[in-house]
Amino acid sequence: MKPTRSIKAYDVPERVVTYDADMEIMHPNRSKMVAAALEVLPFSGDAPVQALDLGIGTGYFTMQLLGKYPEARVLAVDGAEAMVELAKQRLGDLSERVSFCIGDFRQLEGLIPEETGFDLVYSSYALHHLSRQDKVSVIRRAMKRLQLGGWFLNADLIVAEDPAVERRLQEIRVAGIVERASGKKERFGDMASTRQTLDELEAKEGDQPITLLEDLKVLQEAGLRKPAVFWLEHREAVTGGVKGA
Repeated sequence: MKPTRSIKAYDVPERVVTYDADMEIMHPNRSKMVAAALEVLPFSGDAPVQALDLGIGTGYFTMQLLGKYPEARVLAVDGAEAMVELAKQRLGDLSERVSFCIGDFRQLEGLIPEETGFDLVYSSYALHHLSRQDKVSVIRRAMKRLQLGGWFLNADLIVAEDPAVERRLQEIRVAGIVERASGKKERFGDMASTRQTLDELEAKEGDQPITLLEDLKVLQEAGLRKPAVFWLEHREAVTGGVKGA
């Protein structure tokens, strides 16, 4: 799911314990992004959707998907066993409809039976850990398992084209984190400590976000003919589309 360095970063108990709390502070749009992604899906409520989650993390996206589609089943791939255990706790009884696969999703062929096909492939906050080349490769492999007319959706981080715009968005980002933390977390106590914390996390986890334009090009190169942007705010976007013939 993530490069080796990133997998190790997310397989540390201390990181896993704080992950969801940190997400609420650092990425408050997560719920909006997942809701936007699910909204575009055309499946009927009782459709037996077969889905592939590239990087289940703590299971937030998968929980929302299974709640909307009671007959859906998910094959969830993640390289960090500690995160998968947290996902199982979050999902509770819903985990009965999830097949968990612990492994690096850059090696998808070795993780999923060759005959397995999907109506939906999705990912959230995972693919930005990959290099551009690996991102194309992973999505292309996943697209091979996607049925014609199936959907690919990605909720993830991007960077601005213009460095000056990126700097301003980073200032807004840091100020928002400090405000939401409300002094309860020393790491996010002020602008300086927050910036240092973010820089350290991004280096440790191997973050490699790309621009929105490049992200759409990646989807095209991976086989999605007409990728679209379904939601966008500052440094986060929901992209994807339908697999055509």
